[in-house]
Amino acid sequence: QLSDQQKMSESSLSQFRGVYLPPALHPLNKTLVKDGKWKDVDSAQEKRRSFLREFCKKYNSRKKLRAHLMQLVSRIYVEDRHKVLYCEVPKAGCSNWKRVLMVLNGLAASAHNISHDDVHYGKHLRKLDSYDLKGIYTRLNTYTKTIFVRDPMERLVSAFRDKFEHPNSYYHPVFGKAIIKKYRHNANEEALKTGSGVKFKEFIQYLLDSHRPVGMDIHWEQVSKLCYPCLINYDFIGKFETLEEDANYFLQLVGAPAELKFPKFKDRHSSDERTSAEVVRQYLKELSKEERQLTYDFYYLDYLMFNYTSP
Repeated sequence: QLSDQQKMSESSLSQFRGVYLPPALHPLNKTLVKDGKWKDVDSAQEKRRSFLREFCKKYNSRKKLRAHLMQLVSRIYVEDRHKVLYCEVPKAGCSNWKRVLMVLNGLAASAHNISHDDVHYGKHLRKLDSYDLKGIYTRLNTYTKTIFVRDPMERLVSAFRDKFEHPNSYYHPVFGKAIIKKYRHNANEEALKTGSGVKFKEFIQYLLDSHRPVGMDIHWEQVSKLCYPCLINYDFIGKFETLEEDANYFLQLVGAPAELKFPKFKDRHSSDERTSAEVVRQYLKELSKEERQLTYDFYYLDYLMFNYTSP
């Protein structure tokens, strides 16, 4: 049975179902930027912001983009000292971004000695949905909101390589077993038991299946459903392709300590070749023409919103 307090919070939340945050574009506060070397990065930033705003104006219809407030902000990390909101997009530099947020928050002296497990399982950072409604709205309206994105196919292949081509105690038994069972004819007992050795083509069959045997996962969910860029007015749009310069310019904008620079290191499987356009091409060869088209269609909104060219 619901307590009175739960009932009250449920009723106060219900008025925010279908919340709509109009995409007002605030000018970026550039008063803390110290030198003139950021001119090109700033110019690219303004183009991305206005491009996304124009796209959202055309695409936006309240019916299409209604979402519960708590769902809208569930992937957003909060850094109160420098008033930063960061929406996490996995496989687009998010581990190093969380390290930077921990340093900004005074939880670590340097981004370089924070382990992968500490970043992802340490629960050091708060998410926006852990605040009350007033706390959420105050931060959405006054903090600098940023999102970092990546070419959708590169992000997808990177996620597949990370989760299925290396030993993994979660993705193999949970996703791998279900994928092999449904999409591999004559699967052997070992594969069915461990869930290891999922092929890219099988993974894509799972992704495109409207009756998936297991649900979606944040590592390959569309950015449009992780961060709702047409409902939340992101002040800064970074891209993985220009990650370091975008990130370091953003740190200037929010008044980060001068010695804090975005880390360059690859978080995991550091000996692996980074997922590039050429690596993606090799993986896409395993798919039929129709599967390639359907995969592109699946990420169509992400391609459009962030002005990525189709592969």
